[in-house]
Amino acid sequence: MMYSTTCSYAIRAMSRLAVIRPEGYVRVQQLCEGTNLPSHFLAKIFRDLVGKGLLTSAKGRGGGFALAKRPHEIRLYDIVDAVDGIAPYSQCIVGLAKCDASQPCPQHDAFLPVRQHILNYLESTTLEQMSRALAKKMEIIAAAPPDTGLPILKKD
Repeated sequence: MMYSTTCSYAIRAMSRLAVIRPEGYVRVQQLCEGTNLPSHFLAKIFRDLVGKGLLTSAKGRGGGFALAKRPHEIRLYDIVDAVDGIAPYSQCIVGLAKCDASQPCPQHDAFLPVRQHILNYLESTTLEQMSRALAKKMEIIAAAPPDTGLPILKKD
């Protein structure tokens, strides 16, 4: 797996949030409905993402978590950086402390274009694109998004 479990949950849940309610609040339990996302762990991840500026939160009736920006403004890079950090994508592939063009490891030159391709993918892929792909998958498998039972409350 390319991402940590925590990062994978964050990506999946934020994509799902963008499908269910891109401009309003959703409770974590409702977001996890019909998935194998662990609600208690996801609530902790989401609180961390509030601190990183990717989500907002509101307490009380109609509260929960919401995207802090529009889905097309949030890149996969932003989520990965907030959860795992981007440093692993610039470190030596075989773990040497010093690895660059002047002192390359045996795989440096071969892995350089792969690393750049990964970074380009992270920077160019938006939450909107991921949520569209998720919505299409949900349609194919006939999985309806959860009914939150609440009116859509837009963020201020």
